[in-house]
Amino acid sequence: MKQNKNNRYMPLLMAVCVMAGILIGTFFTSRFSGNRLNIINNGSNRLNNLLHIINDQYVDKVNIDSLVEKAMPQILAELDPHSVYISAKEVQMATEDLKGSFFGVGIEFVIRNDTLHVQRVIENGPAEKAGVIAGDKIVSINDKPFVGKAANNGEAIRRLKGQKDTKVKIGVVRYGEKKPKYFTITRGEIPMKSITAAYMIDNETGYIKVKNFGEHTYDEMTIALAKLTNEGMSNIILDLRDNTGGLLKSAVLMAQEFLPANQLVVYTEGRRSPRQDYKSDGRGAFQKMPLVVLINESSASASEILAGAIQDNDRGTIIGRRSFGKGLVQEQIPFNDGSMIRLTIARYYTPSGRCIQKPYSIGDGAGYEQDLINRYEHGEFFSQDSIKHVGKPYKTRIGRYVYGGGGITPDIFVPEDTLGITSYYKEAAMRGLILQFAFTYTDDNRLKLNNFKEMMELSDYLRRQNLVERFASYASSHGLQRRNLMIRKSHNLLDRYINSRIIYNILNEQAWTQYINQDDPVIRKALDVFKKGEAFPGKPATKKNLN
Repeated sequence: MKQNKNNRYMPLLMAVCVMAGILIGTFFTSRFSGNRLNIINNGSNRLNNLLHIINDQYVDKVNIDSLVEKAMPQILAELDPHSVYISAKEVQMATEDLKGSFFGVGIEFVIRNDTLHVQRVIENGPAEKAGVIAGDKIVSINDKPFVGKAANNGEAIRRLKGQKDTKVKIGVVRYGEKKPKYFTITRGEIPMKSITAAYMIDNETGYIKVKNFGEHTYDEMTIALAKLTNEGMSNIILDLRDNTGGLLKSAVLMAQEFLPANQLVVYTEGRRSPRQDYKSDGRGAFQKMPLVVLINESSASASEILAGAIQDNDRGTIIGRRSFGKGLVQEQIPFNDGSMIRLTIARYYTPSGRCIQKPYSIGDGAGYEQDLINRYEHGEFFSQDSIKHVGKPYKTRIGRYVYGGGGITPDIFVPEDTLGITSYYKEAAMRGLILQFAFTYTDDNRLKLNNFKEMMELSDYLRRQNLVERFASYASSHGLQRRNLMIRKSHNLLDRYINSRIIYNILNEQAWTQYINQDDPVIRKALDVFKKGEAFPGKPATKKNLN
């Protein structure tokens, strides 16, 4: 009986031993084999497991947060060129352009000779109200010196920006005075305008420069259109050159001002994003006014949406050079730590059905960024015949052929103007010597220059000052060898560049734009199109008509 009783408990004892063996084996496998079995069996969790293993077993102490911060951009780079990670520190700056404002003191500045120089003071901004003027040199911030190595752009922005209604104390040295002046500035909201110029080029033609597409761009444009209409506008030039894009909704609203009712502006579609059409509502006030849109190789994203809508609906004429070619739609997804990603969720398509995203190789960000240089070297900036179209042709509403797969090709090509460019001019520009000279001249002559309130008046004065010769001497003293033949050949370019920057320093961005537009070949071509009555594209010639 006793032996039978022992036999009865034997299976239970064996089961307990097996379970104990499994638990002990699992412990030692986990401890000494780095969770290899777990990683193999759960492939989707490998990243988390990897981080746990590193944190638990790596030879030195590791900052896991820093490791993740560095890894996330690399992961997103394996998707496409426009899916990006933005750290918590960079989020505010990355979103300011789209929001159209930030909190700060309201100055534009440059760093020269390890000193912060106030270049311009925002009208009615906190700094102007406190008494700061253009030309002041900021030497301290909150009673701490701000000169020498500490004086750099990033540190200046960090110290001067801040929350609304907070205060910052700055010490400035003013021209002609030895002792510093001190100002306590209450930070406020500083607007960042998307429309940087709106004026009448001639008695009939209004010009609007759109810098980007933010939350308030459409409102700014309607104000500009109303102003120009009151001044007699009957033609419109919309300048999207060097506009790298922004918000899709702003581009759609702006397109609606010029399109008849129920015309497709753009549509988006992705793997998890069903097709969404954006159509005009027919309430735009400028549906029949002659329109020209200017683009170049730096016009991207929302700029291409607007230009594509105008081109595919045959609403106006596109002039310039082929645009950048960004046809991917990003969604901003925030994280709890304040960082975020911009993840590509769809492609956008112009009304004819073309996606203008240029080709890219996954993980080859450097090659993608090299594209514009390749275009330049291939001769595309100088000859329309050098433009390479990728993919099949599409048709506009009236049957004109257009192409996708690499930006918007303009209806009228205008090559980059290379007249007068020499190696001397290139080196002077690339080394920043022209900008430095213009600012130094502005600073040294600010009392005189401040008397000029109009662009033409200031321009006429500057032309009489022999500034190119003064610049040549300045450049020579800063290490750029004097080349008299090249200086003569580049004289007009040097004069234009120097004068434009002084005008910007003394007046504003609109005055600067007005000045450089005076001899812009793209502007001249746009005015010629209006003069000939060719702003509205005509139907392409048929074979029957050709015979």
